[in-house]
Amino acid sequence: MPTTAPVDPVELEQLLGKNSYWGPIQWRPETGSTNDDLVALAKKGAATGLVVMSEHQVGGRARFDRVWQDTAGTSVATSVLVAPTPPPLQWGWLSLLVGVAVREGVENYTGAVPGRVTLKWPNDVLLDERKICGILSERVGDRAVLGWGLNVSMSQEELPVPTGTSLLLAGLPHAKTPLMAAVLQALDHWFAVWQRRGEIREEYARVCATIGRRVTVHLDFEHPDRGSITGVATGVDRNGALVVDDDQGTRRVLTAGDVVHLR
Repeated sequence: MPTTAPVDPVELEQLLGKNSYWGPIQWRPETGSTNDDLVALAKKGAATGLVVMSEHQVGGRARFDRVWQDTAGTSVATSVLVAPTPPPLQWGWLSLLVGVAVREGVENYTGAVPGRVTLKWPNDVLLDERKICGILSERVGDRAVLGWGLNVSMSQEELPVPTGTSLLLAGLPHAKTPLMAAVLQALDHWFAVWQRRGEIREEYARVCATIGRRVTVHLDFEHPDRGSITGVATGVDRNGALVVDDDQGTRRVLTAGDVVHLR
């Protein structure tokens, strides 16, 4: 059950400061999906930088139209509206750079020992090798909505997936407002870096637990037995696609798939 106060949008905007890319911040105790809300607002002409946040989604979505479920008050779902300048071919980096930012923000706020918070390509943030955050980015014309859901104070029974965790379960600080300030500050930085360069390969590789290890990538998530690749993930290309040297000696470049880290 909830153990921390909701996000205070006024305090959050103060923590971010006047020069932040983000704002205004719309806080919703409950909503269907923050991504859906922000997509609708973007289509109506909402200003870039708008943030929609909630601590309970009743219709949250993940990749491949999966449903994201949570218990009221135990997580924070956030969606932000951005206007990318790199060409759309490089927009595959958007979910990856959100992961880099969430990872950094969580580490900065909690003081977690380096190496505890890592990434799994393409859209998961891991804490002690267990999922703490999922990411979903969507294109809206010439802009994009970047969304993520962060497990804050879920108990073991409340986790949406058995391989998940929360800051509470990991014994880390979990006050929502300063946590989200740290994440949004990191996202401000990494989005600006990507805007200038169009890629963040070196920085991503340093914190991605997928790179350098044996993996199986399921290409059809509904029917894992129908198509998969096993091999060593060697890196990501200039557009953020995963590069895997498979067991048959072929180099594969994957833009989507469900990754399983092999022990």
